[in-house]
Amino acid sequence: MSSVPRIFVSLPLSAGSHVQLDENQGKYLTRVMRLSDGAMVRLFNGKDGEWRASLSQASGKKVFVIPEEQTRPQVAAPDLTLMFAPLKKTRTDFVVEKACELGVQHIQPVMTERTQSSRVRSDRLQSVVIEAAEQTERMDVPIVADDVSLFSALDGWDPARMLYYCDEAGEAKPMAQTLAETEFGPAGVLIGPEGGFSENERRRIRSLPFVVPVTLGPRILRAETAAVAALTLWQSMVGDWREHPYLPDSRIA
Repeated sequence: MSSVPRIFVSLPLSAGSHVQLDENQGKYLTRVMRLSDGAMVRLFNGKDGEWRASLSQASGKKVFVIPEEQTRPQVAAPDLTLMFAPLKKTRTDFVVEKACELGVQHIQPVMTERTQSSRVRSDRLQSVVIEAAEQTERMDVPIVADDVSLFSALDGWDPARMLYYCDEAGEAKPMAQTLAETEFGPAGVLIGPEGGFSENERRRIRSLPFVVPVTLGPRILRAETAAVAALTLWQSMVGDWREHPYLPDSRIA
């Protein structure tokens, strides 16, 4: 892994442009990392690839970086959505952080009858996934949507996309077996709250033609463990874990 700081920005990236960092990013580079003018950083915005850049005017509240050369082309993550019931704060943070690390493209919190959290701050969770993307060499950043009710999320789901429903209580095939019989394509994973879905919710979920019930083994998993396990299975069997990774440019290591 490169030791050069890697920063996500929302602005376009091109050679010679001046990109102003936000205040927190500027403080991190100049005060925490103690970088000065001319120091090298890496930039990505999820659209224009990764760029080698140099600090310019690394003092005061305004810190600029100048992109010099694209070092990695843009690579998209698989079209995979995680739909999950929010947990307590630190456990929700864990789920969205690991979802980012595991290559999820969209994260949709859903409120269920047994959801523990009454409110989800999608802006704060978006910051969690940005930091995870910066640290894991990911080229894009997942979108964390505002929370909606489970039934609203199901009503808005594209029926052409499979939704793998991790069901602890009903009859279903193991997820690995199901995926072995599945072709790659846009998909989603649905994880329930601690305590599971209610009977009413389970009936509604199983009634939908795009839902594929699966199990994650003989033991009852905590919700956050189930999310990691299901995403790992999907990525390893039909996702981008089957491909050789595009390694960062060794010239900036």
